[in-house]
Amino acid sequence: MTTIRLVGPEEAPAVLTIVRAAFSTRPVLDPPAEALGETEESIAVALAHGGLLASYDDGRDVGALVLDPQRSTLWLRRVGVLPEVRDHGVATALVTEAMARAADFDDLAVLAREELPATSRFWREHGFVPVGGTSPYVELRRPAPRSYDAPDSASMRTLGSSLATSLRAGDVVVLSGELGAGKTTFAQGLGAGLGVRGDVTSPTFVISRVHPSLGDGPALVHVDAYRLGGVAELDDLDLDTSLDEAVTVVEWGEGIAEGLADDRVEVRIERALADEPRDDLDPRRVRIAPVGTRWLGAAALTP
Repeated sequence: MTTIRLVGPEEAPAVLTIVRAAFSTRPVLDPPAEALGETEESIAVALAHGGLLASYDDGRDVGALVLDPQRSTLWLRRVGVLPEVRDHGVATALVTEAMARAADFDDLAVLAREELPATSRFWREHGFVPVGGTSPYVELRRPAPRSYDAPDSASMRTLGSSLATSLRAGDVVVLSGELGAGKTTFAQGLGAGLGVRGDVTSPTFVISRVHPSLGDGPALVHVDAYRLGGVAELDDLDLDTSLDEAVTVVEWGEGIAEGLADDRVEVRIERALADEPRDDLDPRRVRIAPVGTRWLGAAALTP
């Protein structure tokens, strides 16, 4: 199991060890990677705003990342993992924790080398998109996720309705969460905010349902992917004919619906408390993560 902890300048030796090990095994670049010129002193300065260390259960530090806040952007620097544990999810765990700590920022950014396409591909898989850069660097950014408490069904619907005010025709919302988490309740809020016709209910047995707009706004296409076997079966629904004209929300869409659009909003609903519900309340934590160029510089939710 990988544990991530926030560290400061006192952990410069550990971070430097990982950075050197990670960057020294990469292909030789011209000019050389700046990370290879780091010293314990320079890393300590870089850690003035904090960094993340990943460790295994045996206490071994295996990954590191430096947090560099600049105005409304949280830059991720010196992201490295020990060569022997690459492809074990350590880098993903570091990036996931960094995104969780970006609540006060508009977006996150990182630089990748043009000569290392696999590195850029890793960042794109985590929702970052290329926005430019100066050769030999590619700059990639992604909007910062936001998390909200939803203590009851009414607040869950309100969150959905608030998100709807930022949506337009062609947008895709991917809803995930355990059975009974509140996905359909959230979708009901979306429908109310969009002003569509008909009750938004779970479409499990019909797979998808279209709710036309009662005004000038887009229709809502409500899809339940629970019984779908994968992306191919989602494609068989022929949703592309309505994607451009409607807002499409896909329940149980994680791992299936991301291919519908590069620009999308991923909504994950989780129990806010590990304990059993008390006083008839079953609070939820809702994480709203905009992905893609469409959402850079735009608020995905105005509660």
